[in-house]
Amino acid sequence: MVNLIPMTIRGAKKLRKELEQLKNKKRPRIIIEIAKAREHGDLKENAEYHSAREEQSFCEGRIKEIELKLSHCQIIDITKIPNDGRVVFGSTVTVLNIKNNEIFTYQIVGDDESDFKKNLISINSPMSRGLIGKNINTIATILTPSGNVEYKILKVDYV
Repeated sequence: MVNLIPMTIRGAKKLRKELEQLKNKKRPRIIIEIAKAREHGDLKENAEYHSAREEQSFCEGRIKEIELKLSHCQIIDITKIPNDGRVVFGSTVTVLNIKNNEIFTYQIVGDDESDFKKNLISINSPMSRGLIGKNINTIATILTPSGNVEYKILKVDYV
């Protein structure tokens, strides 16, 4: 049985765009670089050739990885789910750190979409795992490297 990979619409679009870029721009450019490097003669000591082949290997690996993820993804449109105040994949959550009164807002997204600087946290992060399934005004205890931290869920948006 194949595990489905949860992904937002934005995340799937981002992966499709990267796949298109790799297939239609990067792959052809690398092929040209390999052909040019072959013209230089002996391949055993041809650094340009070996560099281009290595880049080709990384490119093909990434193409296969993206194709696999897209073929096993479950795209979740959070705007189509009725908001019952519960934290779910794709929801945007505003929390209050009870200890220091700091407020944070995060959106729970797939692994490929996560970007902490943009407040996009992975579904597999400790923070997400601690928040998923909880409701507004509930206290969530999150295990962090510095110990347990309690957060109060202030707001849950499905945008």
